[in-house]
Amino acid sequence: MNQTSTAETTYLYLVRHGATKANEQVPYILQGCGIDLPLSSIGREQATAVGQFMSGLELNSIYSSPHKRAVETAEAVAERHGVDVSSIEHLSECDVGEWEGMDWDSIRRAHPDHYHNFMENPAETAYLGGESYGDVLNRVQPAIDSLLRRHTGESIAVIAHNIVNRVYLAGLMGIALRKAKGIRQSNTGVNLIRYRDGETELITLNAVFHLEERLR
Repeated sequence: MNQTSTAETTYLYLVRHGATKANEQVPYILQGCGIDLPLSSIGREQATAVGQFMSGLELNSIYSSPHKRAVETAEAVAERHGVDVSSIEHLSECDVGEWEGMDWDSIRRAHPDHYHNFMENPAETAYLGGESYGDVLNRVQPAIDSLLRRHTGESIAVIAHNIVNRVYLAGLMGIALRKAKGIRQSNTGVNLIRYRDGETELITLNAVFHLEERLR
């Protein structure tokens, strides 16, 4: 998966952060942009693993969401490249509104109608009191596209989140935004994106070669 950029090509490694306690509990809860947890012990192991996996890459810059879980993961990658992590507010995870801290079964019981509408079309139906997938895409796509253009001829990494990654990847995969919930993004899964001649292409989706089974 290691790619060397030419003068006309940008490679972007889009990575989901390592796990937090909210990701690991059963059932897991939605942490959105308000619950700002650090990485769990497993999440730190995942971050170390992806840092080692990406240590052989020539990364010119590393960016992350401002949330602790993303910054910690980005720092595990950055320390092997001698570059600083730059935080970008527009890469924050989706605002899940009133559903923050809840699991999906509790949400279904508490808000059955809104839950049904959201599951049918999260592109247009927002999390109750929060953002829709369309809202997230409207801030994420310009931010990532700007990085691709700014770093022409370089390789960069962006450490972000489940929904952030899904909504951006859906367009590259030709998947309707309302179906983006089905795009799998494992903790520290790596997506390779290539930008060349004005065209952006997904090369690799959710690579987890660096993770042992217990870390997935």
